[in-house]
Amino acid sequence: MEFTLLILIIPLFMFLFLALAGHKLKPGIAGVAGTVGMAVVTVLSYTAAYIYFFDTTTIDGIYQKITPLSVEWLRFTDRLHIDLGILLDPISVMMLVVITTVSLMVHLYSIGYMRGEKGFQRYYAFLSLFSFSMLGLVVATNIFQMYIFWELVGVSSYLLIGFYYTKPSAVTASKKAFIVTRFADLGFLVGILILSYYTGTFDFDLLTADKGSLVISSTAGVSFLGISAVTWAMTLIFMGGAGKSAMFPLHIWLPDAMEGPTPVSALIHAATMVVAGVYLVARLFPVYFFATPETLTLIAYTGAFTALFAAIIAITQTDIKRVLAFSTISQIAYMMVALGVSSFDGHDGLGYMASMFHLFTHAFFKALLFLGAGAVIHAVHSNEISEMGGLRKYMPVTSITFMIACLAISGIPPFSGFFSKDEILAATHHHDMALYIVLLVVAGLTAFYMFRLYFGIFHGKEREYHHTPHEAPWIMLVPLVFLAVLSCVTGLIPFSEFVSGDRKPFDSHIDWNIAIQGIIVAVTGIVFASLLYRKNSEKPAKIAAKFGILYTAAVKKFYLDEVWLFITKKMIFKYISTPIAWFDRYVIDGTMNLTGRSTEKLAWIIRDFQSGKVQSYAWIFIIGVMIITILALCL
Repeated sequence: MEFTLLILIIPLFMFLFLALAGHKLKPGIAGVAGTVGMAVVTVLSYTAAYIYFFDTTTIDGIYQKITPLSVEWLRFTDRLHIDLGILLDPISVMMLVVITTVSLMVHLYSIGYMRGEKGFQRYYAFLSLFSFSMLGLVVATNIFQMYIFWELVGVSSYLLIGFYYTKPSAVTASKKAFIVTRFADLGFLVGILILSYYTGTFDFDLLTADKGSLVISSTAGVSFLGISAVTWAMTLIFMGGAGKSAMFPLHIWLPDAMEGPTPVSALIHAATMVVAGVYLVARLFPVYFFATPETLTLIAYTGAFTALFAAIIAITQTDIKRVLAFSTISQIAYMMVALGVSSFDGHDGLGYMASMFHLFTHAFFKALLFLGAGAVIHAVHSNEISEMGGLRKYMPVTSITFMIACLAISGIPPFSGFFSKDEILAATHHHDMALYIVLLVVAGLTAFYMFRLYFGIFHGKEREYHHTPHEAPWIMLVPLVFLAVLSCVTGLIPFSEFVSGDRKPFDSHIDWNIAIQGIIVAVTGIVFASLLYRKNSEKPAKIAAKFGILYTAAVKKFYLDEVWLFITKKMIFKYISTPIAWFDRYVIDGTMNLTGRSTEKLAWIIRDFQSGKVQSYAWIFIIGVMIITILALCL
């Protein structure tokens, strides 16, 4: 499996090539080069998945971890060292398939969508950097290597969100995403340092081996403020994941990230950046489950609240991309809940498998939704639903593929989202009825706001467009059709035979008692959306008016942006940052400046001692001798 190194080398090479030489290439050639490079990486990832799942011998029915490459980089002690390598196990191999598939579709789609844009070559260089960073993150052999690539993902997402750097809103959005996630990543880093201090290792194999026994034994009896050291460490590590996956209250960066090109939204919000937090919790799941189960409870309830919170906001948004952004937050939260309610072994680990299964299926239908939204925006030159309508007759392929994605995310059989969402509902039902009810409500809200979006775009009254809308070019339609097919068939994969918490395959089946409840709730949501939005009506406005201040608060995203601005500007900047800046400027810098000026002044005073004149040296010598003689006589 040493060839898997090429999965990292090729996108890194494409980034360097396009960044340094891309300006000398025609835009079309740069796009084709980047796409071909990603196509090769995709083939290698599929090959690795086939070999791993079908040609690799399991031991006692358990998929083994394979490390094709591991190079020591920095050594601190005999056991504590940072390695750079590749770790292949069921979830990392699954993520290779997901990331490369979506990234390839985005590369191909962007050739048409970004045609004529200034900085086309730069755009493809950034895509390659992002893909390299995300692939490096999922195959990391240790938590510090993951952190390195974690930060690279942050940098490359900053570059992509702020691609339109002449647009103030894009610059602001990129800075917001970077700063919020850096704040969360500080917690991640502190958690890593606490964990490695007590365990003496960064290595995933050692941390998760024997049901996290190393972590449990090394942190036994160690606590701070009545909370165990391992709980502090794993909660802080989850803080990093919550920032990347936009969990409440660190979700505020994700809707604004829509300022980047629409294909970037598909890449960031579908299969890559936002699922990094889910992947982090899954990677360290044995530690969470056996060493600090209370943190898993925190993860479950944080996810449930975030899912409901984001779904309510999504109902009120009018920007097509922002609806999808809040939908992403809600669906990622679904995955977090599934991890939070999961056990470790076999069928009891249904939540773990369901979370990864939903990550897998969600990647394809959410990428399809964003790319479909891009096709619509490309046709009407607007993001506002109120400026759309009746587009199904102008864009039939986009309309059909978009509807497939809406059915999939709503959990309607036989589309892929039904199978993965049903497993999450089943796992939650067996663990916590309160969480189950929340997720069931969210399922209904999801179906409602997705078909509100679908009917608002493709049905209803046809608007007066500046020019006749048209279907996207074939190079944009091919990814839509391909992702639509995946949204139809990926749910049929017997996922529990490949991915589980203990890496041992198990049989899972649909619990129709729970599945029927989910279907009824989803159909109800679709019916309500159809009654309100399939044809132009005054009913939605009247219902919104009845909710009054609650509806306004949801439109304003419950004023969380304003709260964060108050906390940062009025409190942190004013009472913490300003005094620190004053101390730095006038005490630290002032002390250094005073030392420098004093030295300079003293040098100016004694400069004549080194004038180079013999007469001056003679006088100084004589005066010095006289002073010494007088002192000697006096003493």
